[in-house]
Amino acid sequence: MNGADGDELLQRLRHFHADYFPLHQQRFQDLVAQGQHPKMLFIGCSDSRLVPHLLTGAGPGELFTVRNVGALVPPWDGSHGLHGTSAAIEFAVLQLKVESIIVCGHSHCGAIRAAYEGVPDEARALKNWLALADEALLPVQPCPEALARTEQRAVVLQLERLMDYPMVRRAVEAGRLTLHGWHYVIEEGDVHVFDARRGAFIPASVATHVGA
Repeated sequence: MNGADGDELLQRLRHFHADYFPLHQQRFQDLVAQGQHPKMLFIGCSDSRLVPHLLTGAGPGELFTVRNVGALVPPWDGSHGLHGTSAAIEFAVLQLKVESIIVCGHSHCGAIRAAYEGVPDEARALKNWLALADEALLPVQPCPEALARTEQRAVVLQLERLMDYPMVRRAVEAGRLTLHGWHYVIEEGDVHVFDARRGAFIPASVATHVGA
């Protein structure tokens, strides 16, 4: 990090402390005194164009968030090793008792493209991680239409994988937890939500049902 970058970061920190925090100070103090009680777990891609709090309109304490390359969910059986995403899911369901889990992919996802095209050999962790998207890939060349379709297929795959987590399945079957699959179309500013009854993604602007 060069000096200019460091100066900009310091300016942003000072802006938060001087301008934003005073407006929300009581909320932050309440969250410390009473603890956090978010109702939603948001599993999203790390892509900088995806901003969970903007999409959901959530404020401090309302959204428990875990982000990774591709918004992928490791199998609960541990076959892909230990992962922070798995720990976050278990913590959110067992400790925080969230009421909703959102898996949010997006258009123009670099992770999905990389799953088709491959990554350098030295990116060992990334290569192993992207293997979690293999089941969503299509036996075609990665044209824009295929990539968009794969992005949506990947979201559904993660929802299926979530149901293999015993605590998730118990909560879903007991009616305490709902799962939601989202595909954020960046250039349209719209989120397409997965409708399990139709087996399709429907723009949120016209959808009448949410939840998988």
